[in-house]
Amino acid sequence: MARTAKVQRLTALAVKRYADDRSVSAPLHDGGGLYLRKRDASALWYLRLTEPATGAQQWHRMFPDDPLGGYPHRSLLDARAEAKRLWDLRSEGTDPRALRLKTIATRRQADLDEAAAEKRKVTVRVLFERWCAVDLQPRVGTDGKRIGRKDAGAYTRAQFERRVFPKIGHSAADEIKRGDLLELLDAVKSEGKLRTANILLTDLKQMFRFALARDLVLRNPLDTVAKRDVGGPSVQRDRVLTVEEIRQLPGSIEASGLHARFAAAIWVILATGVRVGELLGAVWLDEERDPAELKTIADASGVKLGFVNLKRRTWHLPETKNQRDHTIHLSAFAIEQFEKLAELTVASNDDPDRSVPWVFPNMANDGPVGVKSFGKQLSDRQKTPERRLPHRSKATTSLLLSRGRWTAHDLRRTAATRMAEIGISGDVIDECLNHMIESRVRRTYIRDRRITEQRKAFDALGARIHALLAAPASGKPESQRRVGRRHGLSEARLATATSSPKHLPQRSRQVRTEGTALTAHSGVDFDKWPQ
Repeated sequence: MARTAKVQRLTALAVKRYADDRSVSAPLHDGGGLYLRKRDASALWYLRLTEPATGAQQWHRMFPDDPLGGYPHRSLLDARAEAKRLWDLRSEGTDPRALRLKTIATRRQADLDEAAAEKRKVTVRVLFERWCAVDLQPRVGTDGKRIGRKDAGAYTRAQFERRVFPKIGHSAADEIKRGDLLELLDAVKSEGKLRTANILLTDLKQMFRFALARDLVLRNPLDTVAKRDVGGPSVQRDRVLTVEEIRQLPGSIEASGLHARFAAAIWVILATGVRVGELLGAVWLDEERDPAELKTIADASGVKLGFVNLKRRTWHLPETKNQRDHTIHLSAFAIEQFEKLAELTVASNDDPDRSVPWVFPNMANDGPVGVKSFGKQLSDRQKTPERRLPHRSKATTSLLLSRGRWTAHDLRRTAATRMAEIGISGDVIDECLNHMIESRVRRTYIRDRRITEQRKAFDALGARIHALLAAPASGKPESQRRVGRRHGLSEARLATATSSPKHLPQRSRQVRTEGTALTAHSGVDFDKWPQ
């Protein structure tokens, strides 16, 4: 429409009188389409425009985004300036009313997007619960392989409850920055727990990678953070017991006061190379017992069920760490250790006429001993007296050997090393220790487990350990040398076991040495062995 010929008709005083006079309701016109209109108790500024398409007259409210956009907060001069701006837009071909509607629609959509984003937003704790339910629960994949974590994320949850949730548990996951997480990791590092810091770093990275894949966060804040930035690079342990240390072991075990079961366990690992979880899950073969029930108990205890058959001289594990079965041939040396363990078998709580199936039973005799118990027993006897824990062994240094501390897994590494020294090939050692074959092609196409070679390797290893224990350890008194002979496979005892099996436990009376001469096995002359 054409603008009114006369503009700026009003004065500030006239506008004030209009606003104060409640009896007047008609709009006050300043010219050029600028009006002051009363709405309820307010006086608002409007610009009267013509719809380009229809020619209809429309009221366009001015200062719509200002809650105080009416008179007197917006003066006559303010209204005239805004009216000029809107007419200039109109002259440029832009409809102010259409522009306003578009702005309203844009803001409404932004509000909807923000609400949706708020609905999708998850806290760090909620993200953890979702990650734990999807990725950490143990289950079997479509290929038959076990996925998830065997403890269902229990260790990870404990670490998060202690170190993560108190600080950022209620924070939005997509607002977490790299610095927030590094602050948590630095706190663990400052405690001197470098390995724990690296484990926590790995878990945090996996959790945020899970969130990134599901569009819960825009990026993984730890993508560029490596272990060297937190706890340092992982150091592969390479501790191996020397020949002299193996000879010192019997005397050290005697002085340590270790329970006879754990004393035998040391030699069992040396003779078989089993993992601790496999060792403590051993049961005596009994066809009357339900394997499924035993497996349930073993899984709940975190150990791997394995059946010891002294008659056939085998130790069969239906499932192991690398998700395949494994059968260990028991050398004569290993058999003697299991004979000692058989002598310690106790009656079952449910049936006094039957023995407890577990080779290493717990205090209640209703399952295996805890998977960490053996390691704690060794650790308690390899520390300075001032670091002794309450109610633990007083023989704090009894198991320290000449090259320092050692662990149960070091015994497994020692077994592999001694096999290699004998001349056993690496692929046979891998099978004996049930290692995952590195080459995917070999895993796929070579299905032979080298059973015959494994049997020879285990026998040769047992013979080697026997030969080492038969020789006196240097620098040890004669009394300790006698202890070494008791812990080794004495030829006198072997002869007695062969000729008169009645002295053996009922479980091991079926075992025969079949005339095997240990020191002459596999053509190895241990008298010429380098010391």
